[in-house]
Amino acid sequence: MLLLVWAPKAWHRLSHLKPSALLWTPGGKARHVRCQLLSSQGPGETGRQSRPQGPGLRTRLLITALFGTGLGGAWLAARAEKEHRRQQQRTEALRQAAVGQGDFSLVDHQGQARCKADFRGQWVLMYFGFTHCPDICPDELEKLVQVVRQLEAEPGLPPVQPVFITVDPERDTVAAMARYVQDFHPRLLGLTGSAEQVAQVSRSYRVYYSAGPKDEDQDYIVDHSIAIYLLSPDGLFTDYYSRARSAEQIADSVRRHMATFRSILD
Repeated sequence: MLLLVWAPKAWHRLSHLKPSALLWTPGGKARHVRCQLLSSQGPGETGRQSRPQGPGLRTRLLITALFGTGLGGAWLAARAEKEHRRQQQRTEALRQAAVGQGDFSLVDHQGQARCKADFRGQWVLMYFGFTHCPDICPDELEKLVQVVRQLEAEPGLPPVQPVFITVDPERDTVAAMARYVQDFHPRLLGLTGSAEQVAQVSRSYRVYYSAGPKDEDQDYIVDHSIAIYLLSPDGLFTDYYSRARSAEQIADSVRRHMATFRSILD
């Protein structure tokens, strides 16, 4: 009782001591054993002595990032391999369909004879149409040319030869083809020939075409299948693209074919 009255400040200090700091004797006297304020230790010092320390937050984040990167790389590699197998299967199926087999004999828009062997060693994008077509053929040729320009802008890629073959040899003479192709691309090659020659190359590539009835001006529309064909440097039909495919999609496909191409003629 005397302690509480006499030393309130001392009691306040004693309340911050560890329980083991004072040893009381039976006679009521206190013997000082060890005096250490609790405040002399940091808030986590006692816990640090009793718990083993694990990796820091930065280390854990680094491990997580590396693990995620590894998983992402493995997923991308698996996806690329799957796409490569799918493309190989598609190419093999198209080759078995015997599209573009055999040779052809046509004349280009400069009057020079052309055959299939002239394009050996080049990637070729080929379209069948006619110069009097009001909308579809110009649109498809413009899309073909966009693909060629996109690939031309990428250093390291081999050039692609754009080719336009008429299915209307009656009106699409050499002069008519020369006037027509100059509006699209300086390297666009227009090919024409006799009715028999055009029929032969069209059958080879499974191209359907049929001239409609003539009007009073002797004008007519030619109904024909719409597709852009890709030929490899081996001269083999490699892929085709319908009207629904965009220029960007076609360019991506051509890049993939270029990346995986292995000549079978060497």
